[in-house]
Amino acid sequence: MARKTKQQALETRNHIIDAAIERFSEHGVSKTSLADIAAAAGVTRGAIYWHFKNKTDLLNEIWAQSESGLEDLEHEYQLKYPSDPLSVVRAMIIYVLEATVRDQRRRSLMEIIFHKCEFVGEMTTLQLMQQTLYLECYEKIEDVLRQCIEAGQLPPALDTRRAAVVMRAYITGLMENWLFMPESFDLAADAPQLVEALIEMLRHTTTLRAAPR
Repeated sequence: MARKTKQQALETRNHIIDAAIERFSEHGVSKTSLADIAAAAGVTRGAIYWHFKNKTDLLNEIWAQSESGLEDLEHEYQLKYPSDPLSVVRAMIIYVLEATVRDQRRRSLMEIIFHKCEFVGEMTTLQLMQQTLYLECYEKIEDVLRQCIEAGQLPPALDTRRAAVVMRAYITGLMENWLFMPESFDLAADAPQLVEALIEMLRHTTTLRAAPR
């Protein structure tokens, strides 16, 4: 019985998240209340408060889900491309771009993050949390870039922090622009060429080189 109750609680939690994603995507975060989400999920507000402290906590969980599964995917590509970190980077970025187009749930998540969330009022806390994650993301990108340098796939003098900033801006910029105007270019079809352009920039752009000591 306890196992069944735990499973039911998990199902309710996921149902609330699904309803929140739908409401946030359609109406925006600021114009969506917990009461709206409860109605869409067919649960009471008390049920939402059982799983989430507030709307910020719920949105943070949604944001975390946008990154879920990527670590497993990275491990899969590392097994596929042993001793070839640049191919792992290439495959991961192509996947993220293509999934933004083809995976409706991920597309909705990205729409919320880029276009349906204002970091004001109660959302200020979430902004601070995400700023911390951004810094961690830069560090992770730098670590991967160092692996590529050690493998002889990128220039030894590459400024990894500057390159990490450029990479994140490039990738998120592509997704944000496509979500704003999907008819402007074919993100899924163009993904391999767009990623190759990024890699060529890392390899050849002299302004991404660290200043000699």
